[in-house]
Formats: sequence, C-alpha cells, structure tokens
Amino acid sequence: MPGTDGEAAGAMPAAPGMSRRQIRERRLRRRSNLIAASSTAVALAAVVTLVPLAPGWERVKKSFFNAEIFAETFPGLLKAFLLDVAIFAWCAPMIAVLGLVIALARDARSPALYPLRLFGMLYNDIFRGVPVILVIYLIGFGVPGLGLPRPWNSPYIWGTVAVVLTYSAYVAEVYRTGIESIHESQRAAAQSLGLSHWHVMRDVILPQAIRRVIPANMNLLIALQKDVALLSFIGPVEILRQAGVYKSLLANFTPYLGAAVIFLCVTVPATRYVDHLIAKANRARS
Repeated sequence: MPGTDGEAAGAMPAAPGMSRRQIRERRLRRRSNLIAASSTAVALAAVVTLVPLAPGWERVKKSFFNAEIFAETFPGLLKAFLLDVAIFAWCAPMIAVLGLVIALARDARSPALYPLRLFGMLYNDIFRGVPVILVIYLIGFGVPGLGLPRPWNSPYIWGTVAVVLTYSAYVAEVYRTGIESIHESQRAAAQSLGLSHWHVMRDVILPQAIRRVIPANMNLLIALQKDVALLSFIGPVEILRQAGVYKSLLANFTPYLGAAVIFLCVTVPATRYVDHLIAKANRARS
C-alpha cells in the first residue's frame, strides 16, 4: 500500500515479503553504514591534511617513508620473512600438543594425580608470569652457555624451545577454559554409562571444548607469528634482524616500515578470519 515505511521518500523499494520490521532494520543499517563511511572519510582527510603540516614532517618522511629504500629492501625483507614463517610452522603444532597436555594435567581429578595438577599450575604461573623476551634470553643464551656441541647449541633450537614453552602456557589456559565450559552434567551422564575418566575426556569433553576455543587459539597464533621476530635477539637473521641490518647500512628506518607491511599482510587477514569465526560461533549460540 502507498504510504508504507518501505516507500518513504528516499527509501529503496521493499523486497516482496519483507515485514515492516525488516524494512525498518534495513533502512537503519543503510543509514549506519553511510554515517560510518562519512566519518571515516573525514578522519582520513584530517590525517592526510594535518600530518604534513607538522614542522618535522619532511625529516620523518625521509627517514621512515623513503620510497626508493622501501623498493630496494623489500625483496630482502620478504626473503627473510620466510624464516619467520618456517619457525612459526614448526612451533605451532608443538604448542598445540604441549598446551593440551598441560591443560589435561591441570584437569586431573584423582588425588593420586595431584602432582600432575600441581605441575600444570606451576608451569602456567611461571611461563605466563615471565615476559617472552626474558624466556628467550634466559634459554637462548643460558643453555648454549653449557658448552653443548653442535647442533645442540643452535639459537634456532633453544629459541624455539623458549617460544614453545611460553605459548604453551597460554594455550593450556585457553584449553582449560574450554574444558570447564562443558557442563558437569555431561561428565556425570558419560560416567553413568560406564565410561572411564579418560574416555569421558577423549570422547565427550575434548571434541566440544576444542571447537569452542578455536577463535581464542587463533588469536594466540596471530600473536605467535609476531613474537617469532623476538628470536632475532639471540641470533637468527629473520625479518626484524634483516630490517636492522638494512637500517644500519642505509642510515634509514624505512626497512622497519617494510617489515611492518609484511607482518600486516599476514596478520590482518588472519584477524578478520578470527572475527568471522567468533561471529559464526555467536550466531550458532543465539
């Protein structure tokens, strides 16, 4: 009928079968998107206009945004980044497995297994309480200082150990959160069928818990991809160390900008994927 909300002045025609509520929600969503786009455009215009007016902009532009140096160093940075990817690739599976083992140790309920539970608690307290860079320094420089023969004094090995130990503590807590989110009645129901604690955990609890914590663990994987660069402090020439080499050779900070761009090309899509997983999980629960 003429005069309905769907045919208001300036509104798009309503699709057949849409209710008045759906029409109004669509119109509000379109208005919100328009306001968001306009405010973003104004903010970007302000930045582009005002930043170059700063007194030191020309010096900053020459030191951090040198196009020639960016083009010259970017291929070398990209090649060095492959080492970051390799370290990440062999660390991630070990972190996932060790984190799950620690989480299961913390979930041990038998009095005879209390030492395991205590070990899991102490492990998480220690490695979540010490900054990852300190763990890398302590293990990366301390263990090779024992005079071990090659290849056991390699910074790649002990840097990997430091990262795996630290991130396993965080992943274990995420797993434990997922395990505890499963209602106790499911354990009781499974045990009433004669299943042992191990079978209850393997067949009932873990499949649900792991699905629930995938988004949180994905966030930790994104953080891991960035923190792999910290291994450069104990020797490996990965992207951060390579950017530092270029900075020293060229007396310019633009290579660090190139390294940041490479990291963003990896982490931004991964972050958007995590957002998609979280939204999907929220829709499934609603």
